Amino acid sequence: MTANTENQPVTVFHVVAGVASAWALYRIIALFRPKSRHSLRSAAILVLGDIGRSPRMMYHAQSFAENDFMTYVIGYGGSKPISALERLPKLQLRYLPEPPSVLKALPFVLFAPLKIMHQVASVLCELLISIDEPPEYLLVQNPPSIPTLALVWLVGRIRGCKVIIDWHNLGYSILALKLPKTHPFVRISKWFEATFGRTAYAHLFVTEAMKDHLVKEWGLVGEKIVLHDRPPKHFRRCSAQDIHDLFSRLTPTLPKHKSLTNFLPEFQLPYSTLMTDRTRPSEGATPTLNMDPVSVTAPIYENVQPPCLRRDRPALVVSSTSWTPDEDFGILLEALNQYERRAEDLAHSDDKKRLPKLLMVVTGKGPEREYYMNKITDLEKNWRWVRCLSLWLEAEDYPKFLGSADLGVCLHSSSSALDLPMKVVDMFGCGLPVCALNFQCLPELVKDGKNGLIFNSSDELAEQIESLLISFPSTQRLDALRSSLISTTRSTDDSQNGAHEWEWCSWDENWNRTLKPLLLR
Repeated sequence: MTANTENQPVTVFHVVAGVASAWALYRIIALFRPKSRHSLRSAAILVLGDIGRSPRMMYHAQSFAENDFMTYVIGYGGSKPISALERLPKLQLRYLPEPPSVLKALPFVLFAPLKIMHQVASVLCELLISIDEPPEYLLVQNPPSIPTLALVWLVGRIRGCKVIIDWHNLGYSILALKLPKTHPFVRISKWFEATFGRTAYAHLFVTEAMKDHLVKEWGLVGEKIVLHDRPPKHFRRCSAQDIHDLFSRLTPTLPKHKSLTNFLPEFQLPYSTLMTDRTRPSEGATPTLNMDPVSVTAPIYENVQPPCLRRDRPALVVSSTSWTPDEDFGILLEALNQYERRAEDLAHSDDKKRLPKLLMVVTGKGPEREYYMNKITDLEKNWRWVRCLSLWLEAEDYPKFLGSADLGVCLHSSSSALDLPMKVVDMFGCGLPVCALNFQCLPELVKDGKNGLIFNSSDELAEQIESLLISFPSTQRLDALRSSLISTTRSTDDSQNGAHEWEWCSWDENWNRTLKPLLLR
């Protein structure tokens, strides 16, 4: 009995070791199974960043899943993703683990390589092991380029996946914003991007200019498709009821912004907000779109009506930004400063020449936010007509906020001058005209005078905002731009004269027309 008891642990150890070895051998063999044995109608989408802050990749995932592809979305958590990604039965969100907190206490020289090693290991674990059957397609966004392009190249070789690269921008051009273009790190980044990005099964581009440039410079191999950004179909212009509901939720957060004291019109929830009112001005009056609000000091609200927009509301202007160096926020600050002076000069003019109070709301998160918001705080001490807030909006409220605004401003200048700002696409989807900073390929999206205006300096931006908001809320020029956005639903190429007329459609229509035929070939 004693001898058997002593030998038992050794036997158990060998059994466990044998099972583990067999399982490991099976997994290794499975990795190198014939490449034709991938799972048809399946896709893995790699986002080396916050999934909830990657709208284009979330829309890709939704389109794959709605077209009956088993879809795996791999990336980091943080922001809440669009609701479709959590309800579609054929879609799985697979969140990558953050590096252990103990690593963050290390010096950057040690932390950086360890973070990359942890990142590489976690991505390969998902793509090679956690997803049992090799997916038919492996879609990755670029940038970031390092190490994602090398990882998907390797996984594609091992598992036989068809790699699709969605070229949002060029990673090395973003690095060149911080370092000289001749810096070794920039050169290495460019080589890495070109080497591992050249031979994908298919390449998607956000602009014609990016496609032409990369085909010429890097000799890309594979299918090449321009897939312009488009908003999902639920992006639309909001009704007065939608605006009332949204600001009823947002209003309680506004008192913490001390600069708004005595700036906003009086309101009292749930009957009125800073943008809407749902009471009659007098007994028997018929409500209109821009009905004058009842004073909030009225003791009784006897006739509650559907909400309408207030005539005394501020003009709501929105700019969506990531607060990064490729967006010169100083241009907007100077334009707002000029607007303040002009509004003061015209304060005693008649209504048709007067400028409204302007509430500038900047959405998004990023590294330069605190710097610019401190500058705004100093400027607002001398402002009477302008206020500027920074808000973070969840995915559900973001399109509603855009659909409630009067004007959008885009400061995106593009590190490569080859991509287009997704924020403008979102604004157009919500029927919101845009003033956009000019760069090389912007006219592929913004048609000056048709769906928005293009500016080159703070002076031009100030002039455009004034011309669009004069006599607010009766704004003929702004209304004309908005009507163009709402009425234009398709794009056409005029082959006879070579003119390309501006067209518009939803993300679903564009994806099904452009990418779906390739996937189902």
